[in-house]
Amino acid sequence: MINMVALMGRLTYDPELRTTPQGTSVIRFQVACDRNFQKAGAERQADFIDCVAWRQTAEFISRYFHKGSMIAVEGTIQTSNYTDKDGNNRKQVEVLANNVSFCGSKAESGTVNPAFTQPAPSYASADNSDFEEIVDDDDDLPF
Repeated sequence: MINMVALMGRLTYDPELRTTPQGTSVIRFQVACDRNFQKAGAERQADFIDCVAWRQTAEFISRYFHKGSMIAVEGTIQTSNYTDKDGNNRKQVEVLANNVSFCGSKAESGTVNPAFTQPAPSYASADNSDFEEIVDDDDDLPF
């Protein structure tokens, strides 16, 4: 069975990092994802997806993301049933975020991450002396 989710959208509010009584970091956030299909002339529609992240993923989101940030989320759907304060049975559906990634530009986020300011290493000037040329003088095909 497969339970995989991939989302890309914007955070609808500033995520707030919390800690369980056992000291585990947890964060809840909501991602607004535009719908693909829209009627001509109709107002844009979006889905608002509730998400939760734990431990290092939660701390990463808390540190680098804020309301309006573009985010990519990879995770699984989890459901839970509970009874609200009025005694009504409720069902909660949310995405358990396993991995998150930046999607927006540096200018869009307003902050510059030092990891992205360094140029990528270039391998064009690599030394090829460790490689040996293979010479195939046999013109016969193996089939």
